[in-house]
Amino acid sequence: MATPLKNTNRLSLAMERTGQWVFSQEIPTDVIVEVGEANFNLHKFMLVAKSNYIRKLILDTKESDVSRINLSDIPGGPEMFEKAAKFCYGVNFEITVHNVAALRCAAEYLQMTDKYCDNNLASRTEDFLAQVALTSLSGALVVLKSCENLLPLAHDLNIIQRCVDIAGAKACVEANFPSRSPPNWWTEELTILDVAFFERIIVAMKARGAKALTIASAIITYTERSLRDLVRDHSGNNTRLMVPEDSDMRMHQRELLESIVTLLPAERAAFPINFLCCLLRTAIFLRAASSCKNELEKRISAILEHVTVDDLLVLSFSYDGERLFDLESVRRIISGFMEKEKSVAVFKGGDFGDVCTTAMQRVAKTVDAYLGEIATSGDLSISKFNGIAILVPKGARKADDDLYRAVDIYLKAHPQLDEIEREKVCSVMDPLKLSHEARVHASQNKRLPVQIVLHALYFDQLKIRSGAADDTNSNMPEAMATRNQLQADVSLVKENEVLRTELLKMKMYIADIQKTTNSSQGTSKGSLKKTTFFSSVSKTLGKFNPFKHGSKDTSNIVDDAALDLTKPRRRRFSIS
Repeated sequence: MATPLKNTNRLSLAMERTGQWVFSQEIPTDVIVEVGEANFNLHKFMLVAKSNYIRKLILDTKESDVSRINLSDIPGGPEMFEKAAKFCYGVNFEITVHNVAALRCAAEYLQMTDKYCDNNLASRTEDFLAQVALTSLSGALVVLKSCENLLPLAHDLNIIQRCVDIAGAKACVEANFPSRSPPNWWTEELTILDVAFFERIIVAMKARGAKALTIASAIITYTERSLRDLVRDHSGNNTRLMVPEDSDMRMHQRELLESIVTLLPAERAAFPINFLCCLLRTAIFLRAASSCKNELEKRISAILEHVTVDDLLVLSFSYDGERLFDLESVRRIISGFMEKEKSVAVFKGGDFGDVCTTAMQRVAKTVDAYLGEIATSGDLSISKFNGIAILVPKGARKADDDLYRAVDIYLKAHPQLDEIEREKVCSVMDPLKLSHEARVHASQNKRLPVQIVLHALYFDQLKIRSGAADDTNSNMPEAMATRNQLQADVSLVKENEVLRTELLKMKMYIADIQKTTNSSQGTSKGSLKKTTFFSSVSKTLGKFNPFKHGSKDTSNIVDDAALDLTKPRRRRFSIS
Protein backbone atom coordinates (compact mmCIF):
# COMPACT_ATOMS: atom_id res chain seq x y z
CA MET A 1 0.00 0.00 0.00
CA ALA A 2 2.98 2.28 0.52
CA THR A 3 4.02 2.34 -3.14
CA PRO A 4 0.87 3.99 -4.62
CA LEU A 5 0.91 6.62 -1.87
CA LYS A 6 4.55 7.36 -2.59
CA ASN A 7 3.85 7.71 -6.32
CA THR A 8 0.88 10.04 -5.65
CA ASN A 9 3.01 12.28 -3.45
CA ARG A 10 5.69 12.40 -6.13
CA LEU A 11 3.14 13.39 -8.80
CA SER A 12 1.67 16.10 -6.57
CA LEU A 13 5.11 17.54 -5.86
CA ALA A 14 6.01 17.43 -9.56
CA MET A 15 2.84 19.29 -10.59
CA GLU A 16 3.28 21.81 -7.78
CA ARG A 17 6.86 22.54 -8.81
CA THR A 18 5.87 22.78 -12.45
CA GLY A 19 3.05 25.15 -11.60
CA GLN A 20 5.44 27.42 -9.73
CA TRP A 21 7.87 27.99 -12.63
CA VAL A 22 5.15 27.96 -15.31
CA PHE A 23 2.98 30.62 -13.69
CA SER A 24 6.09 32.69 -13.09
CA GLN A 25 6.03 33.38 -16.84
CA GLU A 26 2.99 35.67 -16.24
CA ILE A 27 1.39 34.26 -19.42
CA PRO A 28 -1.77 32.13 -19.26
CA THR A 29 -1.25 28.43 -20.10
CA ASP A 30 -2.90 27.09 -23.23
CA VAL A 31 -2.31 23.31 -23.17
CA ILE A 32 -2.64 20.48 -20.64
CA VAL A 33 -0.20 17.60 -21.00
CA GLU A 34 -1.45 14.31 -19.51
CA VAL A 35 1.23 11.85 -18.33
CA GLY A 36 -0.48 8.98 -16.55
CA GLU A 37 -2.39 10.46 -13.63
CA ALA A 38 -0.47 13.74 -13.73
CA ASN A 39 -1.67 16.84 -15.62
CA PHE A 40 0.75 19.63 -16.51
CA ASN A 41 -0.55 23.10 -17.49
CA LEU A 42 2.01 24.44 -19.98
CA HIS A 43 2.54 26.79 -22.92
CA LYS A 44 2.53 25.45 -26.45
CA PHE A 45 5.17 27.83 -27.77
CA MET A 46 7.67 26.78 -25.05
CA LEU A 47 7.25 23.08 -25.81
CA VAL A 48 7.21 23.41 -29.59
CA ALA A 49 10.52 25.28 -29.48
CA LYS A 50 12.38 22.22 -28.23
CA SER A 51 10.21 19.17 -29.01
CA ASN A 52 9.56 18.20 -32.60
CA TYR A 53 7.18 15.45 -31.45
CA ILE A 54 4.81 17.90 -29.70
CA ARG A 55 5.06 20.27 -32.66
CA LYS A 56 3.89 17.56 -35.07
CA LEU A 57 1.06 16.58 -32.71
CA ILE A 58 -0.26 20.13 -32.71
CA LEU A 59 0.17 20.65 -36.46
CA ASP A 60 -1.22 17.30 -37.53
CA THR A 61 -4.36 17.45 -35.40
CA LYS A 62 -7.71 18.16 -37.05
CA GLU A 63 -8.86 20.31 -34.14
CA SER A 64 -8.64 24.05 -34.56
CA ASP A 65 -7.28 24.57 -31.07
CA VAL A 66 -5.44 21.79 -29.26
CA SER A 67 -5.82 22.19 -25.52
CA ARG A 68 -4.93 18.69 -24.28
CA ILE A 69 -2.07 16.30 -25.20
CA ASN A 70 -1.62 12.75 -23.87
CA LEU A 71 1.99 11.58 -23.38
CA SER A 72 1.36 8.69 -20.97
CA ASP A 73 3.77 6.36 -22.78
CA ILE A 74 6.82 8.61 -22.43
CA PRO A 75 9.84 6.72 -20.96
CA GLY A 76 10.36 7.55 -17.30
CA GLY A 77 6.78 8.69 -16.74
CA PRO A 78 5.74 12.04 -15.19
CA GLU A 79 9.07 12.57 -13.43
CA MET A 80 11.07 12.51 -16.67
CA PHE A 81 8.51 14.65 -18.51
CA GLU A 82 8.78 17.24 -15.75
CA LYS A 83 12.53 17.49 -16.32
CA ALA A 84 12.07 17.65 -20.09
CA ALA A 85 9.52 20.44 -19.67
CA LYS A 86 11.91 22.29 -17.37
CA PHE A 87 14.55 22.03 -20.08
CA CYS A 88 12.07 23.56 -22.54
CA TYR A 89 11.48 26.46 -20.14
CA GLY A 90 15.20 26.89 -19.40
CA VAL A 91 14.88 25.87 -15.75
CA ASN A 92 17.97 24.21 -14.27
CA PHE A 93 17.77 20.64 -12.94
CA GLU A 94 20.32 17.96 -12.03
CA ILE A 95 21.29 15.13 -14.34
CA THR A 96 22.57 12.08 -12.41
CA VAL A 97 23.65 8.52 -13.18
CA HIS A 98 20.22 7.41 -11.94
CA ASN A 99 18.16 9.51 -14.39
CA VAL A 100 20.45 10.09 -17.34
CA ALA A 101 19.30 6.98 -19.24
CA ALA A 102 15.63 7.84 -18.71
CA LEU A 103 16.26 11.44 -19.78
CA ARG A 104 18.05 10.25 -22.89
CA CYS A 105 15.12 7.99 -23.79
CA ALA A 106 12.58 10.76 -23.03
CA ALA A 107 14.54 13.15 -25.24
CA GLU A 108 14.46 10.59 -28.04
CA TYR A 109 10.73 10.07 -27.55
CA LEU A 110 10.01 13.83 -27.64
CA GLN A 111 12.48 14.28 -30.55
CA MET A 112 14.47 16.81 -28.56
CA THR A 113 17.60 16.38 -30.68
CA ASP A 114 20.15 18.76 -32.16
CA LYS A 115 18.58 18.17 -35.56
CA TYR A 116 15.62 20.23 -34.43
CA CYS A 117 17.36 22.59 -31.96
CA ASP A 118 21.01 23.12 -31.15
CA ASN A 119 22.33 21.90 -27.80
CA ASN A 120 19.09 20.10 -27.13
CA LEU A 121 18.31 17.62 -24.31
CA ALA A 122 19.56 14.57 -26.24
CA SER A 123 23.05 16.00 -26.70
CA ARG A 124 23.15 17.13 -23.05
CA THR A 125 22.43 13.63 -21.82
CA GLU A 126 24.92 12.08 -24.28
CA ASP A 127 27.65 14.37 -22.97
CA PHE A 128 26.87 13.35 -19.38
CA LEU A 129 27.00 9.67 -20.28
CA ALA A 130 30.35 9.93 -21.99
CA GLN A 131 32.04 12.33 -19.58
CA VAL A 132 30.61 11.24 -16.20
CA ALA A 133 28.38 8.18 -15.97
CA LEU A 134 30.37 5.72 -18.07
CA THR A 135 33.80 6.59 -16.70
CA SER A 136 33.55 4.21 -13.71
CA LEU A 137 32.32 0.69 -13.04
CA SER A 138 29.78 1.80 -10.45
CA GLY A 139 28.40 4.51 -12.74
CA ALA A 140 28.03 2.14 -15.68
CA LEU A 141 26.23 -0.42 -13.52
CA VAL A 142 23.80 2.16 -12.13
CA VAL A 143 22.97 3.37 -15.62
CA LEU A 144 22.55 -0.22 -16.77
CA LYS A 145 20.25 -0.95 -13.83
CA SER A 146 18.05 2.05 -14.73
CA CYS A 147 17.64 0.66 -18.25
CA GLU A 148 15.62 -2.32 -17.01
CA ASN A 149 12.41 -0.26 -17.30
CA LEU A 150 13.41 1.53 -20.50
CA LEU A 151 13.35 -1.33 -22.97
CA PRO A 152 13.39 -1.53 -25.91
CA LEU A 153 14.29 2.14 -26.49
CA ALA A 154 17.41 1.95 -24.30
CA HIS A 155 18.60 -0.98 -26.40
CA ASP A 156 17.89 0.82 -29.66
CA LEU A 157 19.89 3.85 -28.48
CA ASN A 158 22.85 1.52 -27.71
CA ILE A 159 22.92 2.62 -24.07
CA ILE A 160 22.80 -0.95 -22.77
CA GLN A 161 25.61 -2.25 -24.94
CA ARG A 162 27.85 0.68 -24.05
CA CYS A 163 27.26 0.07 -20.35
CA VAL A 164 27.93 -3.67 -20.73
CA ASP A 165 31.20 -3.15 -22.61
CA ILE A 166 32.54 -0.62 -20.12
CA ALA A 167 31.40 -2.61 -17.07
CA GLY A 168 32.93 -5.85 -18.41
CA ALA A 169 36.25 -4.17 -19.19
CA LYS A 170 36.51 -2.42 -15.84
CA ALA A 171 35.49 -5.58 -13.94
CA CYS A 172 38.35 -7.49 -15.59
CA VAL A 173 40.78 -4.74 -14.61
CA GLU A 174 39.54 -4.76 -11.01
CA ALA A 175 39.84 -8.56 -10.82
CA ASN A 176 43.50 -8.41 -11.84
CA PHE A 177 44.46 -5.10 -10.24
CA PRO A 178 42.09 -4.24 -7.36
CA SER A 179 41.85 -0.51 -6.71
CA ARG A 180 40.31 -0.79 -3.26
CA SER A 181 39.59 -3.18 -0.43
CA PRO A 182 38.22 -5.82 -0.27
CA PRO A 183 39.63 -7.05 -3.59
CA ASN A 184 36.33 -8.56 -4.74
CA TRP A 185 34.28 -5.43 -4.11
CA TRP A 186 33.34 -5.34 -7.77
CA THR A 187 31.40 -8.62 -7.46
CA GLU A 188 29.09 -6.95 -4.95
CA GLU A 189 28.48 -4.13 -7.42
CA LEU A 190 27.24 -6.59 -10.04
CA THR A 191 24.52 -7.92 -7.75
CA ILE A 192 22.26 -4.89 -8.35
CA LEU A 193 21.58 -6.05 -11.91
CA ASP A 194 18.82 -8.18 -13.31
CA VAL A 195 20.04 -11.65 -14.32
CA ALA A 196 19.70 -10.83 -18.04
CA PHE A 197 22.08 -7.85 -17.75
CA PHE A 198 24.35 -9.80 -15.40
CA GLU A 199 24.58 -12.52 -18.03
CA ARG A 200 25.62 -9.99 -20.68
CA ILE A 201 28.44 -8.70 -18.47
CA ILE A 202 29.67 -12.24 -17.78
CA VAL A 203 29.70 -12.93 -21.53
CA ALA A 204 31.64 -9.69 -22.09
CA MET A 205 34.18 -10.69 -19.42
CA LYS A 206 34.64 -14.13 -21.00
CA ALA A 207 35.20 -12.47 -24.37
CA ARG A 208 37.97 -10.38 -22.81
CA GLY A 209 39.70 -13.53 -21.51
CA ALA A 210 38.68 -13.39 -17.86
CA LYS A 211 39.87 -16.40 -15.84
CA ALA A 212 37.41 -19.08 -14.75
CA LEU A 213 38.03 -18.30 -11.08
CA THR A 214 37.20 -14.64 -11.74
CA ILE A 215 33.92 -15.57 -13.41
CA ALA A 216 33.18 -18.06 -10.62
CA SER A 217 33.73 -15.40 -7.96
CA ALA A 218 31.22 -13.09 -9.61
CA ILE A 219 28.64 -15.86 -10.06
CA ILE A 220 28.94 -17.06 -6.45
CA THR A 221 28.43 -13.58 -5.06
CA TYR A 222 25.51 -12.87 -7.38
CA THR A 223 23.83 -16.20 -6.56
CA GLU A 224 24.21 -15.83 -2.81
CA ARG A 225 22.73 -12.35 -2.98
CA SER A 226 19.89 -13.18 -5.40
CA LEU A 227 18.88 -16.52 -3.79
CA ARG A 228 19.91 -15.70 -0.26
CA ASP A 229 17.17 -17.71 1.48
CA LEU A 230 17.84 -20.83 -0.59
CA VAL A 231 21.61 -20.87 -1.07
CA ARG A 232 23.02 -19.16 2.01
CA ASP A 233 20.53 -20.32 4.65
CA HIS A 234 21.67 -23.74 5.92
CA SER A 235 19.70 -23.78 9.17
CA GLY A 236 16.34 -24.60 7.64
CA ASN A 237 14.61 -22.25 10.06
CA ASN A 238 13.75 -19.49 7.63
CA THR A 239 10.00 -18.96 7.66
CA ARG A 240 10.05 -17.36 4.20
CA LEU A 241 10.64 -20.79 2.72
CA MET A 242 7.01 -21.69 3.42
CA VAL A 243 5.92 -20.36 0.03
CA PRO A 244 3.70 -22.37 -2.35
CA GLU A 245 5.64 -24.12 -5.10
CA ASP A 246 3.50 -22.62 -7.84
CA SER A 247 3.75 -19.03 -6.61
CA ASP A 248 5.22 -16.25 -8.73
CA MET A 249 8.13 -15.97 -6.31
CA ARG A 250 9.07 -19.65 -6.74
CA MET A 251 8.73 -19.42 -10.53
CA HIS A 252 11.00 -16.37 -10.59
CA GLN A 253 13.57 -18.16 -8.40
CA ARG A 254 13.44 -21.22 -10.65
CA GLU A 255 14.08 -19.15 -13.78
CA LEU A 256 16.85 -17.26 -12.00
CA LEU A 257 18.60 -20.46 -10.93
CA GLU A 258 18.40 -22.02 -14.38
CA SER A 259 19.87 -18.85 -15.90
CA ILE A 260 22.74 -18.86 -13.41
CA VAL A 261 23.60 -22.51 -14.14
CA THR A 262 23.91 -21.74 -17.85
CA LEU A 263 26.54 -19.11 -16.99
CA LEU A 264 28.87 -21.55 -15.19
CA PRO A 265 32.27 -21.72 -16.94
CA ALA A 266 33.35 -24.96 -18.55
CA GLU A 267 36.08 -25.54 -15.96
CA ARG A 268 34.21 -27.73 -13.44
CA ALA A 269 36.81 -27.34 -10.72
CA ALA A 270 36.36 -23.55 -10.59
CA PHE A 271 33.58 -23.72 -7.99
CA PRO A 272 33.73 -25.00 -4.40
CA ILE A 273 31.89 -28.28 -4.08
CA ASN A 274 29.80 -26.94 -1.19
CA PHE A 275 28.45 -24.18 -3.45
CA LEU A 276 27.58 -26.70 -6.15
CA CYS A 277 25.80 -28.90 -3.61
CA CYS A 278 23.80 -25.90 -2.39
CA LEU A 279 22.82 -25.09 -5.97
CA LEU A 280 21.73 -28.68 -6.59
CA ARG A 281 19.66 -28.75 -3.41
CA THR A 282 18.00 -25.51 -4.53
CA ALA A 283 17.34 -27.03 -7.96
CA ILE A 284 15.73 -30.09 -6.35
CA PHE A 285 13.66 -27.92 -4.02
CA LEU A 286 12.48 -25.59 -6.80
CA ARG A 287 11.85 -28.50 -9.19
CA ALA A 288 14.15 -27.02 -11.80
CA ALA A 289 14.54 -28.44 -15.29
CA SER A 290 16.31 -31.80 -15.69
CA SER A 291 19.07 -30.18 -17.77
CA CYS A 292 19.84 -27.83 -14.88
CA LYS A 293 20.09 -30.66 -12.33
CA ASN A 294 22.09 -32.90 -14.65
CA GLU A 295 24.69 -30.18 -15.24
CA LEU A 296 25.15 -29.68 -11.49
CA GLU A 297 25.35 -33.44 -10.86
CA LYS A 298 28.09 -33.83 -13.48
CA ARG A 299 30.10 -31.00 -11.95
CA ILE A 300 29.86 -32.49 -8.44
CA SER A 301 30.69 -35.98 -9.72
CA ALA A 302 33.85 -34.68 -11.42
CA ILE A 303 35.31 -33.54 -8.06
CA LEU A 304 33.59 -36.01 -5.73
CA GLU A 305 36.84 -36.98 -4.00
CA HIS A 306 36.78 -33.54 -2.34
CA VAL A 307 33.23 -33.88 -1.05
CA THR A 308 32.51 -34.09 2.68
CA VAL A 309 29.68 -35.78 4.55
CA ASP A 310 28.11 -32.39 5.25
CA ASP A 311 28.09 -31.61 1.54
CA LEU A 312 26.21 -34.82 0.74
CA LEU A 313 23.79 -34.17 3.60
CA VAL A 314 23.00 -30.79 2.02
CA LEU A 315 21.70 -32.73 -1.00
CA SER A 316 19.69 -35.20 1.05
CA PHE A 317 17.44 -33.34 3.44
CA SER A 318 14.87 -30.62 2.96
CA TYR A 319 15.41 -27.15 4.40
CA ASP A 320 13.57 -28.03 7.60
CA GLY A 321 15.95 -30.97 8.12
CA GLU A 322 13.04 -33.36 8.67
CA ARG A 323 12.19 -34.80 5.27
CA LEU A 324 14.49 -36.81 3.04
CA PHE A 325 14.81 -35.77 -0.59
CA ASP A 326 14.75 -38.27 -3.40
CA LEU A 327 18.26 -39.73 -3.30
CA GLU A 328 18.47 -40.33 -7.05
CA SER A 329 20.74 -37.30 -7.45
CA VAL A 330 23.19 -38.69 -4.90
CA ARG A 331 23.14 -42.07 -6.62
CA ARG A 332 23.81 -40.51 -10.04
CA ILE A 333 26.68 -38.45 -8.62
CA ILE A 334 28.40 -41.47 -7.06
CA SER A 335 27.73 -43.63 -10.10
CA GLY A 336 29.16 -40.95 -12.38
CA PHE A 337 32.34 -40.79 -10.32
CA MET A 338 32.77 -44.58 -10.43
CA GLU A 339 32.24 -44.59 -14.20
CA LYS A 340 34.93 -41.95 -14.54
CA GLU A 341 37.35 -44.01 -12.44
CA LYS A 342 36.48 -47.10 -14.47
CA SER A 343 37.26 -45.28 -17.71
CA VAL A 344 40.61 -44.15 -16.31
CA ALA A 345 41.46 -47.69 -15.23
CA VAL A 346 40.57 -49.15 -18.61
CA PHE A 347 42.57 -46.43 -20.37
CA LYS A 348 45.61 -47.34 -18.28
CA GLY A 349 45.21 -51.00 -19.21
CA GLY A 350 44.14 -52.20 -15.78
CA ASP A 351 41.13 -54.00 -14.38
CA PHE A 352 38.62 -51.80 -12.61
CA GLY A 353 37.86 -54.56 -10.08
CA ASP A 354 41.51 -54.55 -8.96
CA VAL A 355 41.97 -50.78 -8.97
CA CYS A 356 41.67 -49.00 -5.65
CA THR A 357 42.88 -45.44 -6.09
CA THR A 358 43.25 -42.95 -3.29
CA ALA A 359 40.31 -40.98 -4.63
CA MET A 360 38.10 -44.07 -4.57
CA GLN A 361 39.12 -44.91 -1.01
CA ARG A 362 38.32 -41.37 0.08
CA VAL A 363 34.93 -41.47 -1.63
CA ALA A 364 34.16 -44.90 -0.16
CA LYS A 365 34.89 -43.65 3.35
CA THR A 366 32.73 -40.57 2.78
CA VAL A 367 29.85 -42.62 1.38
CA ASP A 368 29.92 -45.03 4.35
CA ALA A 369 29.90 -42.15 6.80
CA TYR A 370 27.08 -40.54 4.82
CA LEU A 371 25.02 -43.74 5.04
CA GLY A 372 25.48 -43.67 8.80
CA GLU A 373 24.08 -40.15 8.93
CA ILE A 374 20.97 -40.80 6.83
CA ALA A 375 20.31 -44.25 8.32
CA THR A 376 18.26 -42.74 11.15
CA SER A 377 15.66 -41.38 8.73
CA GLY A 378 12.38 -43.26 8.84
CA ASP A 379 11.81 -42.45 5.16
CA LEU A 380 14.89 -44.38 4.04
CA SER A 381 13.90 -47.73 2.54
CA ILE A 382 16.12 -50.80 2.38
CA SER A 383 16.39 -50.55 -1.40
CA LYS A 384 17.58 -46.93 -1.24
CA PHE A 385 20.08 -47.71 1.55
CA ASN A 386 21.49 -50.72 -0.29
CA GLY A 387 21.37 -48.93 -3.63
CA ILE A 388 23.85 -46.33 -2.44
CA ALA A 389 26.07 -48.77 -0.54
CA ILE A 390 26.62 -51.11 -3.51
CA LEU A 391 27.70 -48.28 -5.79
CA VAL A 392 31.13 -48.39 -4.14
CA PRO A 393 33.19 -51.37 -5.40
CA LYS A 394 34.23 -53.84 -2.70
CA GLY A 395 37.85 -53.29 -3.54
CA ALA A 396 37.59 -49.62 -2.57
CA ARG A 397 36.99 -50.58 1.08
CA LYS A 398 39.99 -51.93 2.94
CA ALA A 399 37.72 -52.65 5.89
CA ASP A 400 33.94 -52.61 6.24
CA ASP A 401 33.89 -51.09 9.74
CA ASP A 402 32.29 -47.82 8.64
CA LEU A 403 29.72 -49.68 6.57
CA TYR A 404 28.99 -51.99 9.52
CA ARG A 405 28.41 -48.93 11.69
CA ALA A 406 25.91 -47.58 9.12
CA VAL A 407 24.14 -50.97 8.97
CA ASP A 408 23.92 -51.15 12.75
CA ILE A 409 22.47 -47.63 12.94
CA TYR A 410 19.91 -48.51 10.29
CA LEU A 411 18.84 -51.66 12.14
CA LYS A 412 18.57 -49.73 15.39
CA ALA A 413 16.46 -47.00 13.75
CA HIS A 414 14.17 -49.58 12.11
CA PRO A 415 13.40 -52.16 14.81
CA GLN A 416 10.30 -53.45 13.00
CA LEU A 417 12.36 -55.31 10.37
CA ASP A 418 12.04 -59.10 10.30
CA GLU A 419 14.91 -61.58 9.96
CA ILE A 420 14.85 -61.66 6.14
CA GLU A 421 14.83 -57.85 5.88
CA ARG A 422 17.71 -57.55 8.33
CA GLU A 423 19.68 -60.08 6.29
CA LYS A 424 18.99 -57.99 3.19
CA VAL A 425 20.36 -54.86 4.92
CA CYS A 426 23.47 -56.73 6.06
CA SER A 427 24.11 -58.18 2.61
CA VAL A 428 25.93 -55.01 1.56
CA MET A 429 28.86 -55.69 3.89
CA ASP A 430 31.36 -58.52 4.16
CA PRO A 431 31.65 -59.83 7.76
CA LEU A 432 35.08 -61.25 6.97
CA LYS A 433 36.40 -57.73 6.19
CA LEU A 434 35.61 -56.40 9.67
CA SER A 435 38.38 -55.52 12.08
CA HIS A 436 38.74 -57.54 15.29
CA GLU A 437 36.94 -54.91 17.35
CA ALA A 438 34.07 -54.81 14.85
CA ARG A 439 33.83 -58.64 14.83
CA VAL A 440 33.72 -58.72 18.61
CA HIS A 441 30.96 -56.12 18.57
CA ALA A 442 29.09 -58.02 15.85
CA SER A 443 29.27 -61.31 17.78
CA GLN A 444 27.44 -59.66 20.68
CA ASN A 445 25.06 -57.53 18.59
CA LYS A 446 21.50 -58.80 19.05
CA ARG A 447 20.26 -56.66 16.16
CA LEU A 448 22.25 -58.60 13.57
CA PRO A 449 20.88 -61.75 11.93
CA VAL A 450 22.24 -65.06 13.25
CA GLN A 451 24.00 -65.75 9.96
CA ILE A 452 26.11 -62.61 10.23
CA VAL A 453 27.05 -63.43 13.84
CA LEU A 454 28.09 -66.96 12.81
CA HIS A 455 30.26 -65.55 10.02
CA ALA A 456 32.06 -63.31 12.48
CA LEU A 457 32.59 -66.17 14.96
CA TYR A 458 33.71 -68.53 12.23
CA PHE A 459 36.33 -66.11 11.01
CA ASP A 460 37.68 -65.70 14.55
CA GLN A 461 37.87 -69.47 14.98
CA LEU A 462 39.87 -69.76 11.79
CA LYS A 463 42.25 -67.19 13.18
CA ILE A 464 42.54 -69.07 16.46
CA ARG A 465 43.24 -72.41 14.79
CA SER A 466 45.83 -70.97 12.47
CA GLY A 467 47.41 -68.91 15.23
CA ALA A 468 47.23 -65.84 12.99
CA ALA A 469 45.74 -63.43 15.44
CA ASP A 470 45.80 -59.74 14.62
CA ASP A 471 49.11 -58.19 15.64
CA THR A 472 47.46 -54.89 16.39
CA ASN A 473 45.26 -56.49 19.03
CA SER A 474 47.81 -58.81 20.66
CA ASN A 475 48.32 -56.53 23.62
CA MET A 476 44.68 -55.85 24.34
CA PRO A 477 43.50 -57.85 27.43
CA GLU A 478 39.86 -57.41 26.61
CA ALA A 479 40.27 -58.74 23.10
CA MET A 480 42.27 -61.76 24.36
CA ALA A 481 39.68 -62.51 27.01
CA THR A 482 36.95 -62.48 24.39
CA ARG A 483 39.00 -64.76 22.16
CA ASN A 484 39.56 -67.25 25.01
CA GLN A 485 35.85 -67.22 25.81
CA LEU A 486 35.00 -67.99 22.19
CA GLN A 487 37.47 -70.89 22.24
CA ALA A 488 35.95 -72.28 25.44
CA ASP A 489 32.45 -72.05 24.00
CA VAL A 490 33.49 -74.02 20.95
CA SER A 491 35.08 -76.70 23.18
CA LEU A 492 31.84 -77.05 25.14
CA VAL A 493 29.89 -77.49 21.94
CA LYS A 494 32.19 -80.37 20.94
CA GLU A 495 31.81 -82.05 24.33
CA ASN A 496 28.04 -81.84 24.09
CA GLU A 497 28.14 -83.50 20.69
CA VAL A 498 30.23 -86.40 22.08
CA LEU A 499 27.80 -86.86 24.98
CA ARG A 500 24.84 -86.83 22.62
CA THR A 501 26.48 -89.63 20.59
CA GLU A 502 27.10 -91.80 23.70
CA LEU A 503 23.50 -91.48 24.85
CA LEU A 504 22.21 -92.43 21.41
CA LYS A 505 24.37 -95.59 21.40
CA MET A 506 23.07 -96.59 24.85
CA LYS A 507 19.44 -96.18 23.76
CA MET A 508 20.05 -98.42 20.75
CA TYR A 509 21.66 -101.12 22.94
CA ILE A 510 18.73 -101.14 25.36
CA ALA A 511 16.30 -101.44 22.46
CA ASP A 512 18.15 -104.56 21.21
CA ILE A 513 18.01 -106.20 24.68
CA GLN A 514 14.28 -105.56 24.98
CA LYS A 515 13.69 -107.13 21.58
CA THR A 516 15.64 -110.30 22.56
CA THR A 517 13.79 -110.60 25.88
CA ASN A 518 10.33 -110.40 24.30
CA SER A 519 11.15 -113.27 21.89
CA SER A 520 12.24 -115.66 24.70
CA GLN A 521 9.22 -115.12 27.04
CA GLY A 522 7.16 -117.96 25.42
CA THR A 523 9.58 -120.80 26.37
CA SER A 524 10.54 -119.78 29.90
CA LYS A 525 8.62 -119.91 33.19
CA GLY A 526 6.81 -116.71 33.91
CA SER A 527 7.76 -115.64 37.46
CA LEU A 528 11.27 -117.17 37.60
CA LYS A 529 12.23 -115.94 34.22
CA LYS A 530 10.89 -112.43 34.96
CA THR A 531 12.97 -112.18 38.09
CA THR A 532 16.03 -113.44 36.30
CA PHE A 533 15.37 -111.11 33.40
CA PHE A 534 15.05 -107.92 35.43
CA SER A 535 18.11 -108.63 37.56
CA SER A 536 20.05 -109.36 34.37
CA VAL A 537 18.94 -106.13 32.74
CA SER A 538 19.72 -104.18 35.93
CA LYS A 539 23.25 -105.57 36.04
CA THR A 540 23.75 -104.88 32.37
CA LEU A 541 22.53 -101.30 32.59
CA GLY A 542 24.74 -100.73 35.56
CA LYS A 543 27.78 -101.30 33.40
CA PHE A 544 26.74 -98.47 31.06
CA ASN A 545 25.41 -96.07 33.65
CA PRO A 546 27.38 -92.79 33.20
CA PHE A 547 26.16 -91.49 36.51
CA LYS A 548 27.13 -94.49 38.69
CA HIS A 549 29.57 -92.40 40.75
CA GLY A 550 26.57 -90.76 42.40
CA SER A 551 25.38 -94.08 44.00
CA LYS A 552 26.94 -95.48 47.18
CA ASP A 553 25.73 -99.08 46.54
CA THR A 554 28.33 -100.66 44.25
CA SER A 555 28.16 -104.22 45.58
CA ASN A 556 26.34 -105.63 42.54
CA ILE A 557 28.51 -103.92 39.89
CA VAL A 558 30.96 -106.18 38.11
CA ASP A 559 34.39 -104.71 37.41
CA ASP A 560 35.02 -103.92 33.79
CA ALA A 561 38.48 -103.09 32.59
CA ALA A 562 37.07 -101.07 29.72
CA LEU A 563 35.02 -98.87 32.03
CA ASP A 564 36.78 -95.98 33.77
CA LEU A 565 35.72 -95.80 37.47
CA THR A 566 37.79 -92.71 38.24
CA LYS A 567 36.20 -89.30 38.71
CA PRO A 568 34.45 -88.54 35.44
CA ARG A 569 34.97 -85.37 33.41
CA ARG A 570 32.72 -82.55 34.35
CA ARG A 571 30.36 -81.88 31.48
CA ARG A 572 28.64 -78.53 31.00
CA PHE A 573 25.38 -78.14 29.14
CA SER A 574 24.71 -81.94 29.29
CA ILE A 575 21.76 -83.19 27.30
CA SER A 576 19.38 -85.73 28.96
